[in-house]
Amino acid sequence: MSLAHDVSYSSNIVVPVPSATSTPAEPGYQVIRRNGAVTAFDASKISVALTKAFLAVEGHSAAASRRVHDIVEALTGQIVAGLTRRADAGRTFHIEDIQDQVELALMRGEHHKVARAYVLYREERAQERAKARPASTTVVAIPVLRTKLDDGSLISLDTARLDAVIAEACAGLDGVSVEAIATETHRNLYDGISLDELALAPILAARTLIETEPNYSKVSARLLLDKLRREALSFVSGHPREATQAEMSARYAEYFALYIKSGIVNELLDPELGRFDIARLAAALKPERDLQFDYLGFQTLYDRYFLHVRGTRFELPQAFFMRVAMGLALREIDREARAIEFYDLLSSFAFMASTPTLFNAGTTRPQLSSCFLTTVADDLDGIFKAIKDNALLAKYSGGLGNDWTNVRGLGAHIKGTNGESQGVVPFLKVANDTAIAVNQGGKRKGAVCAYLETWHVDIEEFLDLRKNTGDDRRRTHDMNTANWVPDLFMERVATDAGWTLFSPDETPDLHDLYGPAFKAAYETYEAKAARGEIKVFKQVRASDLWRRMLTMLFETGHPWVTFKDPCNIRSPQGHVGVVHSSNLCTEITLNTSADEVAVCNLGSINLFAHVGPNGLDHARLAHTVTTAMRMLDNVIDINFYTIPEARRSNLRHRPVGLGIMGFQDALQALRLPYASDAAVAFADESMEAISFHAISASCDLAAERGRYPSFDGSLWSKGILPIDSIQLLDDARGGLDLDRSARLKWDELRERVKKVGMRNSNTMAIAPTATISNICGVSQSIEPGYQNLYVKSNMSGDFTVVNEALVRDLKARGLWDEVMVSDLKYFDGSLGQIDRIPSDLKALYATAFEIDSSWLIEAAARRQKWIDQAQSLNLYIANPSGKKLDALYRLAWQRGLKTTYYLRSRSATHVEKSTLKGTDGKLNAVSALTTAVAISADMPACRIDDPTCEACQ
Repeated sequence: MSLAHDVSYSSNIVVPVPSATSTPAEPGYQVIRRNGAVTAFDASKISVALTKAFLAVEGHSAAASRRVHDIVEALTGQIVAGLTRRADAGRTFHIEDIQDQVELALMRGEHHKVARAYVLYREERAQERAKARPASTTVVAIPVLRTKLDDGSLISLDTARLDAVIAEACAGLDGVSVEAIATETHRNLYDGISLDELALAPILAARTLIETEPNYSKVSARLLLDKLRREALSFVSGHPREATQAEMSARYAEYFALYIKSGIVNELLDPELGRFDIARLAAALKPERDLQFDYLGFQTLYDRYFLHVRGTRFELPQAFFMRVAMGLALREIDREARAIEFYDLLSSFAFMASTPTLFNAGTTRPQLSSCFLTTVADDLDGIFKAIKDNALLAKYSGGLGNDWTNVRGLGAHIKGTNGESQGVVPFLKVANDTAIAVNQGGKRKGAVCAYLETWHVDIEEFLDLRKNTGDDRRRTHDMNTANWVPDLFMERVATDAGWTLFSPDETPDLHDLYGPAFKAAYETYEAKAARGEIKVFKQVRASDLWRRMLTMLFETGHPWVTFKDPCNIRSPQGHVGVVHSSNLCTEITLNTSADEVAVCNLGSINLFAHVGPNGLDHARLAHTVTTAMRMLDNVIDINFYTIPEARRSNLRHRPVGLGIMGFQDALQALRLPYASDAAVAFADESMEAISFHAISASCDLAAERGRYPSFDGSLWSKGILPIDSIQLLDDARGGLDLDRSARLKWDELRERVKKVGMRNSNTMAIAPTATISNICGVSQSIEPGYQNLYVKSNMSGDFTVVNEALVRDLKARGLWDEVMVSDLKYFDGSLGQIDRIPSDLKALYATAFEIDSSWLIEAAARRQKWIDQAQSLNLYIANPSGKKLDALYRLAWQRGLKTTYYLRSRSATHVEKSTLKGTDGKLNAVSALTTAVAISADMPACRIDDPTCEACQ
């Protein structure tokens, strides 16, 4: 059978081509032929080839032709979309790439006979071309290639430098091949290639190899670094420049001075940075740290963090870290010394500040805080002021948590108009749309979470907000939602008792009460309702409402389950207010009121960087925590506040939230499976150490700078530390099953805190760290590993991620080969079903859905006893059921957890079975349908690694 399936220009056969696909792709795309020639890309050529293939296999009947027409139209669209995504940054395809996409589309579409014929024909043509080549030993002259400069002029392509850059990128890395990258790179070069395309060619070549060797991720990052160096050096110097890493080591200081000057001239950097001792800071830069990035982290920095002017980046990595450090040291006495200290911590990845701090430190608008919590008043002025505040706070990358419990419910009386309220939901719709309109200054999607207490009469409608059915005017498809659950409700669920819903205008004190006082007032209102003294109320079974809460959590991913009483009973600041909600990511538990918007300033310890052969490195951890707490405290005074209520609250209470990331990496380094008592014990030990040093550091800062203004009357002032406040919760509940053991010298610290005071009302909170953990190349927050080989999506694109520690272990045992890569793809990154992997490695590298989530709760409970705020705790269930969800969330409450976050369930779409090649980065962002984790219609609890999700950023 002869099939003219080669996507080429040689055929003279006239074949009807579907009209929808006969139009060429977007102008500007080009095809590199096998002989190096470049021709315009025409999508109709693909349709022709596909049509010939189908008709050759299926015949030329009218019915077959109609069927082929529809199939070809759909397949061509898929292929063109895939190719144009691949060429997002460089607008060329190699002829073999096009044919690879055709072959892949046929296989995905299960057109196996056609695909088989296509593969065979390609192989025949390849053999024919090989035979046609001259059987001569004469070396064929390689055509001279030229590079097109930005001004359109052409110069000879410097292949020697290109090869040197590739070799330099591979230097010192095991398991990588300079030749493999160079060969693939040269295959994709053509005469007239632009500078950007030339820079991208080796990156495209290296990133396709990441699945076979994790070190190619570092190679890809280093090759992208070369592109960045050309951009940055050319910009700051005013004329074209480039440098290898070796050359840059000697030029970083010169560049840094020009960088600061350029940033100030372009009104991006605070002019105060120009008054630092630039030479002293430049001498402290460590260029070699540019080489420590993985591709995912570096591409994320390149796309979203590095300063740029009209898309041209001029900020190199060490300048970036020093800029942030300088911004945080502005008010220090010896600010150069502190900037160098802060820089060293950030650039070593021992600690990383939160995304808003990285975005904005040292700039003309230093909004450095991560989280803002507000309480919405029960009148139109208050409601729309809260929505306006949301917009102002979100503009500079703040995440928002809104407490809506104060707002009267559906059917409540409106005195001013003598009408009836429409309840909370219509206003939530406005808040939802505002968050979308103000997309964090254009850097990432606006994000807000609405909280409502479980006794509010609108709670049932609130549960439905994220549904895809019903009146769309009463839906908030983009807003996160969370239940603010009192202990009394959980007690009623346990006893299968009744539960009464009220409108807050008739029960105004419930909003501010918790513990025994809430129970007394609530029961009083129930009695009043029974006597007919309350107009708007509804009675339900507590267990029915609980079941519906869990059902909606599974079906829509919302509302999350958070617990009001432990957040308030254990709050150090109960003497000056009430915690009415948590924040966007459920780790912040601060007071809010009409005149105070709570603010929290976040950063995270890289726990992986603080473990060694002998376990936790307490000395290094103490140093890191002490310096990090100083940086976080500085944020409060330097911060740009967009509303006065936020400034007032932050300066009065000075809360910070020091968290952790890389917990899973630390466990694997210590050879501790996540699902083990040893891992729970390590969670306890590591958090105790961080708690001890964080509290001690805040106490030291109080001695140096003074106590926070609202210290007197706090739990701190009474010598009640977080480990001690557990007893308060125990007393309120009449029992709490939780380990209380401690290892460090807490008695001494208690006395010092009482005597000296604290600089910060709150010191710890464990945030999701999705983006900053990517930057540092470690696992997210306290999360178990999602998969050992998968495609991660974020706003920079899709990236192949391989568990480097696993690969090292498999190499050591002689098990890392192409078959293992194939098996990992087939089993979606899980080791459980791969027979030749030893059981100890299966336990150590068990993925999130292979671990019973009760282990996550037990580890979180042991951390929670040391933390004065909360944790962003995701829960994973491979095969959810009502019974499992009920047991899991009751366990979280019983262990004294303050909050939970997303419920993650398995999706229907997993790692691409055929190949992961060509799925890395913005340069080749694939469809969400081919990423490792796309949500399924029947299992929508949470989309993992959703580029639009705050928790995934």
